[in-house]
Amino acid sequence: MSKIGTFINALVGTPLSFLMKSKIVPDKVINDLDIATNKPIFYIIKTNSISDKIAITRACKRVGLPNPNQAVNLNGQMIEAFLCLENPRPVLFGRAKRTNALTTGSSIVTEHHKDNTLDAQLIPVTIAYGRAPGKEKADLQSIIADSESPSWLRKLFMVCFSGRANFIRFSQPVSIRVLADKHGTMEGAGHKLLRVARFHFYRQKLAATGPRLWRREQMFNSVLSAPAVRKAVNQEITSSGKDKLTIKIETQKLLDEIAADYRESYVRVASRFMTWLWGKLYSGIEVNNGTVIRELAQKGHEIIYVPCHRSHMDYLLLSYVIYNQGLVPPHIAAGINLNFGPVGPILRRGGAFFLRRSFKGNKLYATVFREYLGQLFMKGYSVKYFIEGGRSRTGRLLQPKTGMIAMTIQAMLRGIDRPVTFVPVYMGYEHVMEVNTYLKELKGSSKKSESVFGIIKAMRNLRDYGYGYVNFGEPLSLKEFLSNEVPQWRDDIHPSENRKTPWLTPVTNKLANQIMTSINNATALSATTLSATTLLAADHHTLSRDELEAQLDLYLELNRQVKYNDNITVPSSDGKTMVSHLITLKKVAVTSDSYGELISLNDAESVVMTYYRNNTIHLFSVPSLIAGLVLINGQISHKEVIAAVERLYPLFQDEWFLDALDIKTYSQSIVDVLVAQKLVINQTDGMLCFDRQSAECARLQLLANIISSTMQRYAIVLNLLTHHQQLPRTELETQSQEIAQRLSSMYGIKSPEFFDKKVLSVLIGSLSKNDYVATDEQDQLTASPTLEVLTDTVTSLLQNDVLQSITQVVKKSAS
Repeated sequence: MSKIGTFINALVGTPLSFLMKSKIVPDKVINDLDIATNKPIFYIIKTNSISDKIAITRACKRVGLPNPNQAVNLNGQMIEAFLCLENPRPVLFGRAKRTNALTTGSSIVTEHHKDNTLDAQLIPVTIAYGRAPGKEKADLQSIIADSESPSWLRKLFMVCFSGRANFIRFSQPVSIRVLADKHGTMEGAGHKLLRVARFHFYRQKLAATGPRLWRREQMFNSVLSAPAVRKAVNQEITSSGKDKLTIKIETQKLLDEIAADYRESYVRVASRFMTWLWGKLYSGIEVNNGTVIRELAQKGHEIIYVPCHRSHMDYLLLSYVIYNQGLVPPHIAAGINLNFGPVGPILRRGGAFFLRRSFKGNKLYATVFREYLGQLFMKGYSVKYFIEGGRSRTGRLLQPKTGMIAMTIQAMLRGIDRPVTFVPVYMGYEHVMEVNTYLKELKGSSKKSESVFGIIKAMRNLRDYGYGYVNFGEPLSLKEFLSNEVPQWRDDIHPSENRKTPWLTPVTNKLANQIMTSINNATALSATTLSATTLLAADHHTLSRDELEAQLDLYLELNRQVKYNDNITVPSSDGKTMVSHLITLKKVAVTSDSYGELISLNDAESVVMTYYRNNTIHLFSVPSLIAGLVLINGQISHKEVIAAVERLYPLFQDEWFLDALDIKTYSQSIVDVLVAQKLVINQTDGMLCFDRQSAECARLQLLANIISSTMQRYAIVLNLLTHHQQLPRTELETQSQEIAQRLSSMYGIKSPEFFDKKVLSVLIGSLSKNDYVATDEQDQLTASPTLEVLTDTVTSLLQNDVLQSITQVVKKSAS
């Protein structure tokens, strides 16, 4: 940089530093974008602005990138590091002068043609002041901020009004080597570079702000004038006998009840408030795989976020994370129970739109809602909805509600051009604030309605709740999914109708199940979930501190060495650190004697901790089964282990939304880790065994105990089917629940889902799907010949006293 430029930067930089505060995305720029700092680095920005350059220079220093104000030496040629696409417009009239971008870009490419060993990186950097998308008609905010190449005067206003909402995004570096090799001439490569850069910055702006906002009256007019809504209005007039004006007013009220009123100013203020709130509530929020959503937004995808639902905090946390990833927050499908003052209007201005629990019996409401959702998609707004319908009371994923998925597919059938992509999201907490309320509801207490007083009460009890986790899963393209399942789906596209085709229901069910599986594929393990899994498997829910630390180290190693899925996140800490963290969260009781510390759960906390164990129990289903098979048999061959896992895994898949795996490879990998940890002995004749006198035997037993209550529940259902010639499905569910409740009382099983009728129903459905039982037209269930083998495998894993109790009660039920 010239001396004059250095002087201007020093002169202007000091006052600007007080006016500007930058949020940098991603958090770890060099690692997340795989930037090679040992190679020459150039930066390309949209506007040749002093304030932009100062902000980006400070950002580069913060993230450890080279100073962009220093020229880069390419084989003795000193080339400016900043490439600017456009100069600011004049304040009054005229066009902006051309920048040096083409000349500088051509010079860089020229040096690469001269030297084949050169491989410089060009990093696009986007800077934005505020995140307002603007509206269909200009307003004061858009006059100040909405300009492609603002003059120095307008930029001054932007910095003054929005400088502290300054947002800087570093994008994936472009290899100049690849560009030079692909596009022959220097001038051609330079022009190509600038064209790509302009389109990149356009996409970046759209991803950060979203499309221009509908004015509310425009949105109402568009929805109410849609053919489907007009048809539904006419049908309502005919069926109800009311006059046209009355029905139109009712329709407008329905839409007013549903529709969001997104305002970026509310989101900006809420983001600041939530930054404070998360600091009070959590030790930190860990976000993983954020690159996925940034890349999708950059490519122009219509993103539909589909998270699991643990807490009311999910609404706020996910939108906050998305906003801080540099993307526009999605419109959120929220239950009508949250539409109470003043929370409802605030959520509505944050992008929430409200839906009733059921659409049945109200065709007009269903049509208006479906049309509103379809127009959100057509306009290009990202959307978020909770596929489970409500919050999980047990910590397990619930069976999906498919209504929103079906409406999304119907919107696709109206001819949306851009790609529509689902992004499954795993959300987890080391403490869920509603967990005690959930347990009361499971015991029969009625659900309390949400209210302002409930919020105030919760706010009074703020404390450090550990970590929160937001893991973005594998994206799922709707077009690709439909093309695989229904190759002719495009034949059903109709621009003005929400069509319900014959294939819609089965395809929707399969898609919903795949999304749920992808959510569990992105699970976050934590100190709380792992400790809950360990202590609940121990006798009297108590272990010495050393035993707990050793078992946690085993589970960490198991999940690091044998990852069920690459999107699973495993803490980098060890068992000792985790136990210390758990104690600070006051999740366990600590007592000491002359032999050391004991870590335990009291009766009340044992029930609470089942919630956190259930968040991640699916990751231990197969390891626990293998440990149980070795323990119960004493000696067992590899072949027998794999056969048993293959027999039970389909049931695990349906219960916990597990992915299809190569069972043989996966099981063998688990065995290898258990052998390496000396929990299992691999004998020369191919048999597996264990040493009953070793300390490792107790660790193997803890691992085996993880799914012991699951095997007991399976045994109840299987024994009922075996002892009855025929049994109606409803009767099987009822008897299974009654026996499970009895067993729970007899053996102190604290898991609320142990006798949950919905969980039992899923198991019975899985047995039918996998041909273990046959179902006739009267819904009578009959055991198939293969059921006996499955029953033998399950009952062999039970302790004798438990199996005897189940058998006795089942015999009484059959008599």
